Amino acid sequence: MRMDCPGCLTAQWTRWKVQFPNSDWTTFDMARALSPLPVSLDPTSHLPLHVQLREALRRAILDRRLPRGARLPASRVLAADLACARGTVVLALEQLVAEGYLTARPGSSTRVAATLPDDSMPAADRSEGASPARMPALSRWGTSLTQTPRLRYTAGSTAPDAFALGRPAPDAFPYPVWARLLQAEWRQGPAERPDPRGSLALRSAITTYLAQVRGVACAAEDVIVTAGIRQSLRLLAELLLDPGESALVEEPGFPGIAQALASAGLRPVPIPIGPGGLSASRAATLAPGARLAVVTPAHHYPLGHTMSLENRLDLLAWADAVAGWIVEDDYDGAYRYAGRPLAPLRALDRAGRVIYVGSFSKLLLPALGLSYLVLPRGLVAPVNQALSEIGPTPPGIGQWALARFIEDGHLAGHLRRTRRLYALRQAALVEAAAGLAADVIAVVPMEGGMHLIARPGPAWAASLSDADAAAALGRAGISAVALSAYHAGVPEPGLLLGYAAVPERAIASAVRRMAETLRQTR
Repeated sequence: MRMDCPGCLTAQWTRWKVQFPNSDWTTFDMARALSPLPVSLDPTSHLPLHVQLREALRRAILDRRLPRGARLPASRVLAADLACARGTVVLALEQLVAEGYLTARPGSSTRVAATLPDDSMPAADRSEGASPARMPALSRWGTSLTQTPRLRYTAGSTAPDAFALGRPAPDAFPYPVWARLLQAEWRQGPAERPDPRGSLALRSAITTYLAQVRGVACAAEDVIVTAGIRQSLRLLAELLLDPGESALVEEPGFPGIAQALASAGLRPVPIPIGPGGLSASRAATLAPGARLAVVTPAHHYPLGHTMSLENRLDLLAWADAVAGWIVEDDYDGAYRYAGRPLAPLRALDRAGRVIYVGSFSKLLLPALGLSYLVLPRGLVAPVNQALSEIGPTPPGIGQWALARFIEDGHLAGHLRRTRRLYALRQAALVEAAAGLAADVIAVVPMEGGMHLIARPGPAWAASLSDADAAAALGRAGISAVALSAYHAGVPEPGLLLGYAAVPERAIASAVRRMAETLRQTR
């Protein structure tokens, strides 16, 4: 095996993980085990050896050959590998620590810093001789898409990222149980022709789960498994309404909903919401011809309001009067920390006008990529016909395992555990914000959900927009999303902070780093 080839090293590390599956690979350090580093010194060069080593390590860090957080070999080991004095290595490492490329603590190892000095430099200053990318000519839709405020998510990350949105707690998921169920699914073999509606086993399990946990009565034929709410919305919009018709969306609200409706040819009409949620009478005034509404009644996204009973009944009466439809996005309605979870709007529907949408990606794992629709009985046949014509079919592998996961009670147990866990993490975030960052942010608890809103505090710079604040926090290793990105009209400043995936022990230090960044940002 070539020790100077990062690809070879990674391949060998992967082979070792397969060969020794019971080892603790979460704390395994490839840089230490596969020493020496991809660094060499030239004794004949005019540059001192410690300068050569310093620059070689800096370049390896910037080229990602040494990833952030990677542990370096001990100075004695590195000196022996490079055939130089230990003092040469120590001097190079101390200079890199002083410059912020490495971190070192007494009695601990030296590691690559999580946040590098170059992160705060403009991209143009970091690129040496790179030719600028030519902007391609885009369609009107493509141009509008690129101009939409970008929400920062880190779905592909596996490390605890404070405070990324839409991420459940990876440390709470029962991976051994899930692995066992996936192995059982593979042993029996996947279906040759996946059902475009989703597997019958999973749809039946969903009906049981909804009846027991959310109070929604339905049959397996009413359930459609999908790849996400955007796919579901586009399918429903094209099936139920004609291009150019209006659809009601919440203001503020998740921009992806309006984008999905617009891509289907509809005209999204933002309806400002109050503490009681969306008002049907206000919506009728602003969009008198609308026949579709997309709402989050259990826990409004992102403000966290709960739709009042009066507004729920008015919205149901509106849909019945105009022969319209309500899409109820119950993305995290199961997470409520004060009393029992509220009954969905679907449970009040007697006219068959509510289409219920749920997601397993936010409850369990983002990688699942599985959501579902519960249709009114009158829509079952048209939606099935549309699915058979246009698809696409959701991922087939994992549906049987998820069905068993629900049937065996693992989902119910997971929800009980994570409700307690998320309540503790929310309380820890509120306490840390009050004790460490009250001058720059104000955070109040919510009765449910997986995120909180940080409003500007008295020491927040008047000229600092929430978008600029989110960008500055991103450079400091803190994931936050600007609240203004969710507004179609006059923006309301603030930062959305997801806490579900952040261990309690990491919250205080992350809030401290957030406060320091906001105090320094102008």
